[in-house]
Amino acid sequence: MSTDLIHLDALAVRDLLADGMVTSVDLVHAAAARLAAVEPAVNAVPTLCLDRALEQAQAADDARRAGHVSVLGGIPIVVKDNNDVAGIRNTGGTAIFKDRISASSDRTVALMERNGAIVLGKSNLSELGGAQTTNSVHGSTRNPYDTRLTCGGSSGGAAVALATGEAWLAHGNDYGGSLRIPAAFCNVAGLRPTPGRVPRKHLADPFDTIFVEGPMARNVADLALFFDAMTGFDPGDFLTAPSQQPPFLEAARKPTRPQRLAISADLGALPVAAPIRQAIASLAQVLVRAGIAVHHGAPDVTGAMETFRVLRGESFFATWEPLVDAHRARFPAPVMEDILRGRDQSGRAIAAANRSRSDLYRKAVAFLDQHDFLICPATQAMPFPIETLFLSEIEGQPMQDYLDWISITAIWSLTGLPALSIPIGFSKDGLPIGVQILAHGGREAELFRLGAWIERELALPRAPIDPR
Repeated sequence: MSTDLIHLDALAVRDLLADGMVTSVDLVHAAAARLAAVEPAVNAVPTLCLDRALEQAQAADDARRAGHVSVLGGIPIVVKDNNDVAGIRNTGGTAIFKDRISASSDRTVALMERNGAIVLGKSNLSELGGAQTTNSVHGSTRNPYDTRLTCGGSSGGAAVALATGEAWLAHGNDYGGSLRIPAAFCNVAGLRPTPGRVPRKHLADPFDTIFVEGPMARNVADLALFFDAMTGFDPGDFLTAPSQQPPFLEAARKPTRPQRLAISADLGALPVAAPIRQAIASLAQVLVRAGIAVHHGAPDVTGAMETFRVLRGESFFATWEPLVDAHRARFPAPVMEDILRGRDQSGRAIAAANRSRSDLYRKAVAFLDQHDFLICPATQAMPFPIETLFLSEIEGQPMQDYLDWISITAIWSLTGLPALSIPIGFSKDGLPIGVQILAHGGREAELFRLGAWIERELALPRAPIDPR
């Protein structure tokens, strides 16, 4: 029974729970067995809290029998190891916090738990930024499609836990691509939502609109289900507001072919690996054959990555400056470069970056006014060796720094527009390839409808895999 359960999607196990065919305790036991079998090969969920999960599961089972209904109904999930889960270690992937125990669940986690999520453990992440899931506390997480390769990051442990069937749903967060990159590398789905959709954990800058919390899942319907459990008003995050929309799951259950959209393999400016370009071209053919008006192009993104670097530097310096003197040696060198950039850059540079960000947003909105959606790669490169912290070149073009290879996601983080990451195929050597789909702010429902339609048309394998 445990083996069968891990192969079911989240909606299927929710239905089994509602029908009394399985219990939340059964699901925790099934997940625990899968974690024990898979973790030695991938290191996706290094911190487990299974006793706590069993207590939560028993409470969920009791509540269900008493007639209480929740969004998730008692489905086990994993939470990224930079959010607080009551009583559990929260390392943030850094030796600075390796012994930190959370006194209570933060706003994001508490809302998910109130809506029926059961936390199995904390998923691995990058060390204080970056898109390679490795850190000085827990080590590296491996891509289950080839354990010699990276799973991307920073929500890499979350993506691997889903891809291998260790959990049915996974929480993550995104600054420069952390929900989208690992989803693309691991053949799962991720959503970077509009700021304000999901209450965020305690932030050094509560006014920031680049960092967001979001869901990951094995398919679009499960993603929408989890998003329903994450959204809502919270007085601790002033960006949030009560939702006026029907459940997002309803949208995902109505796959919709759009009338028009735009697609671009490189935003007209970026180096992109050949297998990804080929997959984008194949997707474009599918869209055209379906009768969709496909425009090939993208908004002008000239200068956007320099804008991202300036604003990231400002944010990192504001966040980490109080700890730099005492822990300088514990910061990865590229992250320290960001911090020092933030310290040393001029007010003129920050003002110019904010103007550039506003211009990029206006250009993106005007483009979406014409085309409704923009589809582009979720990564510029294929998964690379796990020993490589970041790429130094793509298709022969040198990368300026550790951020350059994630430009295609980081650029869109600046706009605050929602972006859905879904798989679109595999390379000749069996590695996943994914895209991100952008829409106007607040239009996650439309993204779910389109994502579900593409998912149905492509019919890619989505069952959990054993690490290879």
